[in-house]
Amino acid sequence: MNPDSPESDRPAPPGVEPSAPSTPDDPVTDRPSGGGPPDVVADSGPVPAEPPRRLARTGVTVGGVVLALAVLGAPLGLLWAALAPDTPVLKTTEGAIYAESQPEQPIAADGWFSLLGLAFGVLAALVLWFVLRRRRGPVGLLAAVLGALAAAPVAWQVGRRVGLATFDRLLDTAPAGQAFTKPADLRAGGVDWLLGVLPVPHGNLLLPAFGAAVTYTLLAGWSRWPSLRPEPEPDPTAFSWVSAGTPAPPGAPEPPAPDAAEPPRG
Repeated sequence: MNPDSPESDRPAPPGVEPSAPSTPDDPVTDRPSGGGPPDVVADSGPVPAEPPRRLARTGVTVGGVVLALAVLGAPLGLLWAALAPDTPVLKTTEGAIYAESQPEQPIAADGWFSLLGLAFGVLAALVLWFVLRRRRGPVGLLAAVLGALAAAPVAWQVGRRVGLATFDRLLDTAPAGQAFTKPADLRAGGVDWLLGVLPVPHGNLLLPAFGAAVTYTLLAGWSRWPSLRPEPEPDPTAFSWVSAGTPAPPGAPEPPAPDAAEPPRG
């Protein structure tokens, strides 16, 4: 027998079966020490979608806010009609003309509507921020913007109709040369109809929604809570490194005074 031959080439002793040589290509399967099957990691699957009930409650909340703000547009229109000045006109054979060459009343009417609309949007955002605390975030912002968009046309139509019936009657029955007034109306805003079905406001009618969006966004940016909802204040003792019940370590003994007697030595 060649002594230089590898150990695997040597014959096995009698009565001992030779073991099969292991190859590096054999797959290695991780098994637990108990001999059981390998551990299988369960797939949690896709994250379930938002429950339909929660979506329904969100829709009801947004719809209720939009309806409430749209109703509040009526008193906003009455306030605008009371503050905006009427424009003096003269009756002619062709209709009514301005009594002044360059009247300022129409510009004042647009200005009053702009100021009142911005104030309405700001107040609406503030009220929704404190009332709908559980809906703070995109839902509250959407409700505020849509509600302000719905309130603006309502305020415009209600305000412009105050005194409009009297103006139309005088326009039809008054003799030529008679002076009367025209109620306030908007010249820098209105509603366009997309495809004849969808109303699209523009001009001054967008200012209430603009004020609501800016105010609500600023409130969210200045909130000290990441979730925008009030959270309980953390207990300062919970983050202390030393527990309140742990005794303080004993202090070092003070050095003896210079004139003090030395303790007896054993």
